[in-house]
Amino acid sequence: MYNPNDKNDEHLKVIPFLVEGDFYFSIAVKAFQKRDFNKAIKWFKRAMELNPKNPLYPCQLSVLYTEIRSYHKANQLLTKVLADFGEEYADCYYLIANNYAHLGLFQDAQKNIEMYLKKEPQGEFAEEAAQLLEMLELYNDEEEEDYEDDDWLFDEEDELLIYQETVFYHLENHEWEEALPILEEMIDLYPEYKVAKHDYAWALFFAGNREAAVELELEWQENDQNSTHSIVNLAIFYHLMGKEELSIGYIETLKNVYPIHEQQRLKIAIALAYTGHYDLAYERFQYLSKGNLRDHVSYFKWYSKSAYQLGLGKLADQLWQEGCRRHPFLQKIGKIENVK
Repeated sequence: MYNPNDKNDEHLKVIPFLVEGDFYFSIAVKAFQKRDFNKAIKWFKRAMELNPKNPLYPCQLSVLYTEIRSYHKANQLLTKVLADFGEEYADCYYLIANNYAHLGLFQDAQKNIEMYLKKEPQGEFAEEAAQLLEMLELYNDEEEEDYEDDDWLFDEEDELLIYQETVFYHLENHEWEEALPILEEMIDLYPEYKVAKHDYAWALFFAGNREAAVELELEWQENDQNSTHSIVNLAIFYHLMGKEELSIGYIETLKNVYPIHEQQRLKIAIALAYTGHYDLAYERFQYLSKGNLRDHVSYFKWYSKSAYQLGLGKLADQLWQEGCRRHPFLQKIGKIENVK
């Protein structure tokens, strides 16, 4: 009879418990499902160490990275899977494209989604891939139009630049009554300059004519459903009017929009912060170039506000102090807490 306390039992044999990759992988999946991401990452990596030849492990870890918005890390893993295990893992192309789309790298996203559909036209993600491709083509067309508009701007007279700079100063400093007549002139003189219309609605709203501003934006959006300017303005207008359900509808749209142009990216970040989505706003602000936006009061105002609301006091104070040094308007507000 086996006696566990008998060290001399010649029949006693120690059978080691060999932990394999699947064991840690199952633990990682459970942690992921519970949204305990730190533990999930730890165990996914351990599974990969024990079984580096199983492509399922890095693919699942990439999905986790996508979930926590670490898109670059996700794509590094997926690219390595394609390099190490071959083209039969075509799903990686779809996952890579999805990450690139979140990063605003639409050309890279489109290239990978087309590769996926070429290799797996009836694949597991075929329907989602087709929808993503349609969206990317739509955005690319819009960006081309914006570039054409920009080319037109550079060919215009210096007078337009003077108008732009003057309006920009008034809007950034909340001088709505001063901005409105200038914007009216711009709309008459430069009807192809679309931004002036949306700036006019913005100034009109904050000057007190809220309903008229909303009506204008709704009218313009009906003619251009994908106008980022209209979506941003309406999201903020409805939020400030207490119509949260309407505001959230536009915010949901903005969550999936990643423009190339810095000005539009800033507008989206501001809209997210304005409507209280500080975590999403902070993420967008991180991808903006401060060097290109130092003249924007709104950049410092809403970036610092977002950081403050997320408990990043040191960063918020640094941004606020720099903003106050550059823009006396922020000094009038006084403290970040007063931003609204």
